[in-house]
Amino acid sequence: MSGPQGESAARGSVVAVQSVDRALSVLEILAACGEAGVTEVAAELGVHKSTAFRLVAALESRGFVEQLADRGKYRLGFGVVRLAGAAAAQLDIAREGRPICEALAADLQETVNIAILDGDRAVNVSQARGPAALSTHNWVGQGTPLHATSSGKVLLAYASDAVRKDVLSRELPRYTPATISDPEVLRQHLDLIVDQGWAATAEEYEVGLNALAAPVRGADGDVFAALSVSGPSFRIDSEDFPRLARRVLSGAEELSRRLGFFGQTR
Repeated sequence: MSGPQGESAARGSVVAVQSVDRALSVLEILAACGEAGVTEVAAELGVHKSTAFRLVAALESRGFVEQLADRGKYRLGFGVVRLAGAAAAQLDIAREGRPICEALAADLQETVNIAILDGDRAVNVSQARGPAALSTHNWVGQGTPLHATSSGKVLLAYASDAVRKDVLSRELPRYTPATISDPEVLRQHLDLIVDQGWAATAEEYEVGLNALAAPVRGADGDVFAALSVSGPSFRIDSEDFPRLARRVLSGAEELSRRLGFFGQTR
């Protein structure tokens, strides 16, 4: 794009990046100082107080900073702790899950993944491929639909009522003729998953691909990840689901113990 509109868009992009940079600088200032007022933040950033106030107010609205009512100063808020905890949990599960993925992939000779819930999708954070795995596709970092994958179904089945309601209230895309796209049928399917403790998909996301997944729990007992095995439907037949599920469940339980959960998984 060229001309006045292109120049305007370019200026807008520069301003947006500058605002993000300044907001991150505010967090760094508060991390270093412990607490600071708008005047101090403005001085550190080299901006007008009104600009500093807008930045702090935006961060406060998202819970990343909070105001100390008695002194009018600000400090880091719980939102930062929440993000840090989520990042640490992802690092922990990727690290602790790696040997389990590799052992399970070698045992079942298929691809094994660990996925976590990210909004309205399941995102894979670790993967190991068995010697017989046909696909060389790397799923790490890739998002997949909750209603059409075994990991997604596990994460959705154990998700909060709000998350479930949100997903079930939308149109569910059909990826193959076998995809469950009726919200009520999916709701009943999710209840069954919780009852039996594992999920399966038979060519619901890709024709010719079957998969099973089991829930992984953190130290607090909440399900926050799913361990899955996937492979071609001619090798992972639906009749083999219960047998394979026992192996995947065993791996998921071991990973849960590594992450500090020692209660009952069912």
